[in-house]
Amino acid sequence: MHDIRFIRENPQAFDAALAKRGLEPLAAELIAADEVRRAAATRLQESQNRRNEASKLIGEAMAKGDKDKAETLKAEVTELKEVLPALEETGRAADRQLEDLLAVIPNLPADDVPEGADENDNFEVSRWGELPNFDFEPKEHADLGPVLGMDFETGTSISGARFTFLRGHMARLHRALGQFMLDQQTGNYGYRECNPPLLVRDEAMYGTDKLPKFADDSFRTSDGRWLIPTSEVSLTASVMGQILDDAALPMRLTALTLCFRSEAGAAGKDTRGFIRQHQFEKCELVSIVRPEESEVEHERMTEAAEAILKALGLPYRKMLLCSGDMGFGARKTYDLEVWLPGQGAWREISSCSNTGDFQARRMNTRYRPEGEKKTAFVHTLNGSGLAVGRTLVAVIENYQQADGSVIVPDVLHPYMGGITRLEPAI
Repeated sequence: MHDIRFIRENPQAFDAALAKRGLEPLAAELIAADEVRRAAATRLQESQNRRNEASKLIGEAMAKGDKDKAETLKAEVTELKEVLPALEETGRAADRQLEDLLAVIPNLPADDVPEGADENDNFEVSRWGELPNFDFEPKEHADLGPVLGMDFETGTSISGARFTFLRGHMARLHRALGQFMLDQQTGNYGYRECNPPLLVRDEAMYGTDKLPKFADDSFRTSDGRWLIPTSEVSLTASVMGQILDDAALPMRLTALTLCFRSEAGAAGKDTRGFIRQHQFEKCELVSIVRPEESEVEHERMTEAAEAILKALGLPYRKMLLCSGDMGFGARKTYDLEVWLPGQGAWREISSCSNTGDFQARRMNTRYRPEGEKKTAFVHTLNGSGLAVGRTLVAVIENYQQADGSVIVPDVLHPYMGGITRLEPAI
């Protein structure tokens, strides 16, 4: 959510930032809606003040024996009482109109975000690891997986497209990856482990900028709740509406949960294999910090995600997203793209975003700086540390052997009960 005061005071800067996002100017429309809202609030306040004043004057007129004046004032109070509900509704309607306009406008990009239209304009910041050199033609995970326990057919027969049934050592490797990620983020980077609800209300989805724009990309239950598209929703919304103590910040939360996405906006993309599923697991990272800390925290969070890839020995590159490729709520985003030799391509495996106070304004989450009376909005950040399914794909493709087996990375051995290699079923 945007600060309407900032827009009123900086309309040209606001429109310039929107232009960087590829959007038309909106400041004039928003300011006009705000003027309607403020005028309605003024009329309501003036009418309430006059009612209170007239009520007081009635008593004074009665005390002086001026019955005519008292009756005139009573009539005025009665009329004002009849008018006030309509004025209140006008004010509420004006508030809703402005909020609805603001709710669908994406966050403004940070100054150092490169301008661009799409992923082709993203900037490569760094690269880590050596690309594997095979003495055979590497296969994609969708071709390797079925004989190793990645059962696409059963998943589809049970639930339809974009569902997979994992079996045996493949299922255990998937579990091992998630547990390893969670242990690393809690043990090495100080994130506090959480086990949040997977079903949330509208307020949580709205506060984390998933509503109203992305309603079609999520699953809704018959009682009106939403299956989380990421535990960013539950973790960030855990401080919704609160005024946090300064001493509680920075707050770092992590959770390994199932996530659910309808993928309505990705029709036809990655229909083959395990890359884009309706149901998947992710180790989520959320930070809630003081405004002056958010840029440093963004680098720290991205480093925490990178550490998993380094520990697994998976080559990756760090990309700074351009203004046209960033998510709706982000002001700056790093994507980590892992190398998939079977596809011969870099594929996103983590996205770490600084949303500034964009989500905090939607959730009305503040903190009280030490020694100050006034409160301020916190800054929120979120990232994947990592997406478990995509990491599984990366391990399969990078550690595949000529005989169709897959070597288990050393750091996962303690989680695999002595299993060091996934062998094809005979």
